[in-house]
Amino acid sequence: MSTPRAPKPAKLVTGIILKEKGLIEQLADELAGRFGPVDIISRWFAFDYTPYYEPEMGSPLFRRMFAFKTLIDQQDLSQIKIFTNDIELRYSGNGKRAVNIDPGYMLCERFVLATGKNYTHRIYIGNNIYADLTLIYQEGGFKKLPWTYPDYADESMLSYLKNVRDKYIADLRRKEDK
Repeated sequence: MSTPRAPKPAKLVTGIILKEKGLIEQLADELAGRFGPVDIISRWFAFDYTPYYEPEMGSPLFRRMFAFKTLIDQQDLSQIKIFTNDIELRYSGNGKRAVNIDPGYMLCERFVLATGKNYTHRIYIGNNIYADLTLIYQEGGFKKLPWTYPDYADESMLSYLKNVRDKYIADLRRKEDK
């Protein structure tokens, strides 16, 4: 018989896709106001993996990633997605979003994103939100899965996420030492 144990806290990570780079400071401030200080900021990534967002948001599109210092409860991911959806709505005009915010979390063994879209590999986590197992960490590196979005499988992104994972492990050690 397995003995239930409380899950470890997770490191919150958000990806923001937008056309107007000038919005990023305001978005970062809104997110930090809710989730605490940003720990690790990525460089700008060109978002040219799919034209999915272009009819709504235009082009060229860019992505920036933020990891937050304060660790979260894994069970809070659905509420976090609802909060980021509300931000997206506030930045919308004429039925079109100006930003897309993808919240997720990092654990030692995996990287998970939140989505409102169901699919075969996604697990319902409440509030009409699903958890998408995006990457797994094995044998010293992230492994993509058949459904991993191409931008999250890119070597630059994997390098950023490895830095986030390393910081997360250091955060856990500090928390355990207290």
